[in-house]
Amino acid sequence: MSLKSIIQDMKGEIGNISRKGFEMKRGYGLRSRSHRVVQDISVPVDALKQSCWANMPQELLRDVLMRIEESEGAWPPRRHVVACAGVCRSWREMTKEIVKTPELSGKLTFPISLKQPGPRDSLFQCFIKRNRTTQTYHLYLGLTQALTDNGKFLLAARKCRRPTCTDYIISLNADDMSKGSSTYIGKLRSNFLGTKFTIYDAQPPHAGVTVTKSRSTRLVGLKQVSPRIPAGNYPVAHISYELNVLGSRGPRRMQVVMDAIPASAIEPGGVAPTQTEFPLSNVDSFPSLPFFRSKSTRTETFHSGPLTNPKEGSLVLKNKAPRWHEQLQCWCLNFRGRVTVASVKNFQLVAAPENGSAGQEHEKVLLQFGKVGKDLFTMDYQYPISAFQAFAICLSSFDTKIACE
Repeated sequence: MSLKSIIQDMKGEIGNISRKGFEMKRGYGLRSRSHRVVQDISVPVDALKQSCWANMPQELLRDVLMRIEESEGAWPPRRHVVACAGVCRSWREMTKEIVKTPELSGKLTFPISLKQPGPRDSLFQCFIKRNRTTQTYHLYLGLTQALTDNGKFLLAARKCRRPTCTDYIISLNADDMSKGSSTYIGKLRSNFLGTKFTIYDAQPPHAGVTVTKSRSTRLVGLKQVSPRIPAGNYPVAHISYELNVLGSRGPRRMQVVMDAIPASAIEPGGVAPTQTEFPLSNVDSFPSLPFFRSKSTRTETFHSGPLTNPKEGSLVLKNKAPRWHEQLQCWCLNFRGRVTVASVKNFQLVAAPENGSAGQEHEKVLLQFGKVGKDLFTMDYQYPISAFQAFAICLSSFDTKIACE
């Protein structure tokens, strides 16, 4: 049997096993295909034992998994890579070694990819759909250059108004956007005026961070989380919009301080913190994420780039200044065809120079957001920003800012 035939038969077998697992654990799936999280359902052990691939030699298995990973580079075919990771522990560990982070591979594969920095030399092209009635926002990965495709669902957010602030709860599940859910990954909180925002991560972005307003234990998915696994609000970024006291015309001016990312991350050879696993607390109450389940009690959440030097400054982003177009009589930015509707919400973020001397790395657009329809917006991001951070920054643009316009 040729290697190509082995790969095809293997995909078919994995697909059958995954469907059996889906039927047994249907309650953990999502109701809508477009809202399906970047995940696959766990595989029953009995089905695996009956599979002819259970005792495949390690060398051959690695070769097959590498070929599958290389051939299935885009969604929806990339679900085969996720299915392979959900077969058993040995397959999962080998797939973890093969599948690289978005920074290196330029691909989003597992849910943890949404917490990892994007690629260095290209932009992940995404779009956000807004539902005014339910006050929800859904983030999708664009599958084609056109904005007519359904896209791959990534994250969802729900707006919650409070007496003194506004919260945007961010979740992996479009049908369960509550802070007590096991799919909760963070939130965005604004002040009363909507001019200052703080992004909170549900898990520590790097070693040594402190939690804000966290209790030693809490209930997640009807299970008590051990205090040895941090569960709370970790501030990772602060967003501020400049007050428009004089009421002058023009786009909003914003600044983003990425507390969890050092300023050196944008320099050649710079490193940003990269989360590699969700906490075990989430895994225990999230059985549809077999890739992150392990019998071991160790937590290997970070592998690079902690802010070990307290004197090292955080990365500061500022919106790129637009130019006034005399013929069109409006402020213009070059979004390279990704934005088609003029709006004060549109922006491009670049790194602000630390000492006033801007280099080439400060001209690169790290995040851009713009309007293309009544409730449709594009969001493109790259290293050192993650999808979660980019989504939260863009959500701040939706909030009402009477004092800034």
